[in-house]
Amino acid sequence: MPRSQIKLVAAISALVVAVVVGFAGVTERDLAERAETRARADLEARVTGARDLLGPLPLSATPPETLAQRARTLSEAFGARVTLIRSDGVVVADSALPPARVLEMENHATRPEIARAARGERGHSVRTSASVGRPLRYVALTVEAGDGTVRLAEPVKEAPELAALRARAAWALFLGLIGAALVAAGITRLYARSIERMRRVASSVAHGDLTARVRRHMGDEFDPIAGAIDQMAEQLRLRLDEATHEKERLRAVLNGMVEGVLVVDTGGKIVLLNQRAREFFGIRGPVESRSLLEAMRHAELDALLSRAAETDEAVSGEIRLGGGGERVLRVQAVRFPAGPGARMGTVAVFHDVTELERLEQVRRDFVANASHELRTPLTAISGFTETLLSSESLGPADRRSYLEVIDRHAQRLTHLVSDLLELSKIESRKVTLKLDAIDVVAIAERLLQDYHERFQEKDLMASVAHPGSAFVRADPRALEQILVNLVDNAIKYTEPGGTIAIRVEAEGHQVAIHVEDTGIGIPAQDRERIFERFYRVDKARSRELGGTGLGLAIVKHLVQGQGGEVALVESRLGEGSVFRFTLPRAEREAG
Repeated sequence: MPRSQIKLVAAISALVVAVVVGFAGVTERDLAERAETRARADLEARVTGARDLLGPLPLSATPPETLAQRARTLSEAFGARVTLIRSDGVVVADSALPPARVLEMENHATRPEIARAARGERGHSVRTSASVGRPLRYVALTVEAGDGTVRLAEPVKEAPELAALRARAAWALFLGLIGAALVAAGITRLYARSIERMRRVASSVAHGDLTARVRRHMGDEFDPIAGAIDQMAEQLRLRLDEATHEKERLRAVLNGMVEGVLVVDTGGKIVLLNQRAREFFGIRGPVESRSLLEAMRHAELDALLSRAAETDEAVSGEIRLGGGGERVLRVQAVRFPAGPGARMGTVAVFHDVTELERLEQVRRDFVANASHELRTPLTAISGFTETLLSSESLGPADRRSYLEVIDRHAQRLTHLVSDLLELSKIESRKVTLKLDAIDVVAIAERLLQDYHERFQEKDLMASVAHPGSAFVRADPRALEQILVNLVDNAIKYTEPGGTIAIRVEAEGHQVAIHVEDTGIGIPAQDRERIFERFYRVDKARSRELGGTGLGLAIVKHLVQGQGGEVALVESRLGEGSVFRFTLPRAEREAG
């Protein structure tokens, strides 16, 4: 027999096998499903009868012996294993086990059929029983008393028609192979052209050309095969398109994540690095298939991933990027897949905790500064009080001097505690801000009038520059407190003969308020931190002038609480400073 005939016989035989086996498999599955449906329906009918016979018997209040006897009676009546379970999942009776074994049974609250029955549904499942060690079919219903569940179980048996189907399928396969061999041997030459066409298409599909088609209706008996090949090529094309789209979606999700993601294989080669991780490490260009140290040059990260590769537990740590540790990343790394099987690689997720680290440092600084600010006046008060109590030879002048020192530090403590309480209320949003249309120019002019005597004492010139009335959406008391703190700072740090100006400008939907002075100025390195609590540029001078170090922090939180923003301070040493903040512009004017 020529080789072409042998190949054709083999091909047709293979097709016959595929068709028969496929048809038999589908039919067998259909028969199995029908048999399972019948068996389940029968068991459901029996469990309904069992529940009806059980009646309103409460499972929680009935003695175990009575429940065990009732379970055995129901089992004999309905030909199935009967189990009674309380609503808390405890098994109280089982027809297949003696009462002593029932007490050892696990809690059944998490069993699928019990969980569904507890929700008022008809629960059913098929699985291997832990108590009898063989596959069982379960159906469960809530008892009439409502305090538990009755469950029936029976062994899973194969339907008799399945064995007959397999026998018929074997005969069909045998006869089909013989017929295919006989037919193929006689018509090899007649259908050589069709076979060659299908061979070429199959070869094209195998080499990745999923657009190739045999084209059906060739006018011979190979139409079904040609259709199967075309259908296979189309399915492969659809699956490939789906896989490509899924890959693109996954890439989009990974690149859209706030967290960085890194995946390496067992050899430490990079498999995947999302966009966020590239930004963290400043990586440009492809890095796949390169080693971690070669592409990212970070020994701590390499060591962390090595530790993660040796354990099933997640390994976490922190790494710092940049020469001065400008960015702090928390890394969570774990090998995959977990378990004793062969490892495919390690995945690491990077969380940027730079801001959290900064806030933690601010918190530590606040605690330290608050302790220092409180300790200084308390120490002075304690020292002078001890002197007054222990020295009886002090004259009236000395005593008055000491008491004045104590009073001054007590007032400083009072101001400090008051500012702390005020700042705490603002930060916790316990201060209710009643926003209304407020003329900021009128408030600024009234404030300068109130400070007229202080301006005269320091020989300062003060003014309000504005194009007219400017209304903002703000709380009057909060706005006044903001301006009071800023103007008070300007007075403290402006030398005699200087000027202080409040400038108001409308900027679109915002109104910008500037408080300018010709004071001593603020160093560049301190401008970003002056709104922090207790932060002082000149600590000695600030305390001498009576400042608590909380005024600008209160300003910042009040502005933000009214929907505004505080800008970075503009300042030059020896020339003065400009504090600028914005508030939402009012849509209508008051009054």
